[in-house]
Amino acid sequence: MKRTEAKCIKDIIDAAINESGMESTFDEQKLCYLWPEVVGQSINRYTTRRYVENGVLHVYLSSAALKNELQFHRGRLVESLNKMAGSNVITNIVIH
Repeated sequence: MKRTEAKCIKDIIDAAINESGMESTFDEQKLCYLWPEVVGQSINRYTTRRYVENGVLHVYLSSAALKNELQFHRGRLVESLNKMAGSNVITNIVIH
């Protein structure tokens, strides 16, 4: 059996994702995972559901006052989330 150079597990996983064509889906899931890191745990406590559809992040909140407040910060949230994801995954946020 011929030995080859060792590969990092991250490189193997990235190659598998690229070959399967699931890069955009993976980026969308990563963005949803990053939501608590961007907004903080106090706001995430009121988040009941989040998903990405057609480049738009949909966030469901249980606090009406918080929904109103986050409407004013949508542009900054889009920038922060895309920056942390490493690419332009979303173009807008809809807060329900």
